[in-house]
Amino acid sequence: MKRTIHVLLFAVLATAVFAQGKAKYVFYFIGDGMGVNQVNATEMYQADAEENRIGIIPLQFSQFPVINMATTFSANAPVTDSAAAGTALATGEKTYNSAIGVDEQKQPLTSVAEMAKRSGKKVGVTTSVSVDHATPSAFYAHQPNRSMYYEIALDLPKANFDFYAGGGFLKPNTTFDKQEAPGIFPIFEEAGYTVARGYNDFKAKSSSAKKMILIQEEGANPGCLSYAIDRKENDLTLSQITESAISFLTKNNSKGFFLMVEGGMIDWACHANDAATAFHEVADMDAAIKVAYEFYKKHPKETLIVVTADHETGGITLKGGKQGMQLKALKHQKQSLGTLSARITQLRKQKEHKVSWEEIKALLGETMGFWTELPMKWEHEKLLRDSYEESFSKAGNLAMEESLYTKLEPIAAKAKDVINDIAGLGWSTGGHSAGYVPVYAIGAGSELFKGKMDNTDIPKRIAKAGGYK
Repeated sequence: MKRTIHVLLFAVLATAVFAQGKAKYVFYFIGDGMGVNQVNATEMYQADAEENRIGIIPLQFSQFPVINMATTFSANAPVTDSAAAGTALATGEKTYNSAIGVDEQKQPLTSVAEMAKRSGKKVGVTTSVSVDHATPSAFYAHQPNRSMYYEIALDLPKANFDFYAGGGFLKPNTTFDKQEAPGIFPIFEEAGYTVARGYNDFKAKSSSAKKMILIQEEGANPGCLSYAIDRKENDLTLSQITESAISFLTKNNSKGFFLMVEGGMIDWACHANDAATAFHEVADMDAAIKVAYEFYKKHPKETLIVVTADHETGGITLKGGKQGMQLKALKHQKQSLGTLSARITQLRKQKEHKVSWEEIKALLGETMGFWTELPMKWEHEKLLRDSYEESFSKAGNLAMEESLYTKLEPIAAKAKDVINDIAGLGWSTGGHSAGYVPVYAIGAGSELFKGKMDNTDIPKRIAKAGGYK
């Protein structure tokens, strides 16, 4: 009996010590704009589209044993922006909207990534958008305004992290006050970073590099990777970035690592109220999480994976309607609405503004499944036809529908309204909301994430799990 008690006591103590930390390997995934409904809708969409049934096909991360929620308000607003939320998730401190790694007095805050580096871990900060964007930069930079892209980039080598990755850099040689400045890439190289442009270039250079920056190939959009729904064969992906980060951070390293991975374009798609594109982005981040989960399975007692979001975007609702919810209708959308809009603009230019309704119908059939896969109600066709008539009668005065990251031709904007109505989806805003965001965790120290939290609690608990000081 005494032996049993001693064994149980040891087990309890061991669990307590383990909970206080020693997660050697930490993955911190942030789905920008990914509220609870984005996760639920993606899982319901997958079941309807792939198996023609009501229910869910669960994402990998939604099956983690610890499931929770967190509040997201900033220091100066009930609805946060990505900079304040990113800073909260990075440093455990509230700040004002637009702040990057600084407090309300604009003084630098220490991020969990900086704590991990100080504790002897290798550190990676990665994203599907630009490396100098709000969420990733909150982990390494300290600037009063998120739009200070050049100044944020100059903070990158100062943090001295081991691996950075993303689309590229938005202002590589122009300061916040629009002055020409020395290019950032020679500055990175002088600081000891090897810059790889594309996945193949990374594989060629990684073995000899001491510190690495992985961005897209020359000529690609530095602002972001391609949307998953628009992806071409050789495009850099978030899964490849995650694989590359693991490979690089484990090279000649016995002390472990901290890796932040942002799925940044969930937010962009939700700003545009583009449901199919958003669901593909959630699934795409889940694919990157599966890469981390495979690593976890090899090191289950030493690895912590935490998944959360900085805020919810769009106020998406699964509302059904007269015809019920038909999420599988979205599987016929083959491109993002932004790409559809670009194709309409291109057609407009090619035809010198003389585009027929039949040509527009063919394009909408190809990209959205209208008429070809989805029978069109009279009121839906009228919306599209009226938009066509109006937009192609105003050659010099076309009113585009603008969201934060996307401009849509009027017909593309109406196509969005039609597909959302067919699918039974509603959106309350083109901006952020103050809705709860989900928190998921598995592995070493994951029990620390039980109980409702504020976003500022998450990095503090990661630091505890990792033993960072």
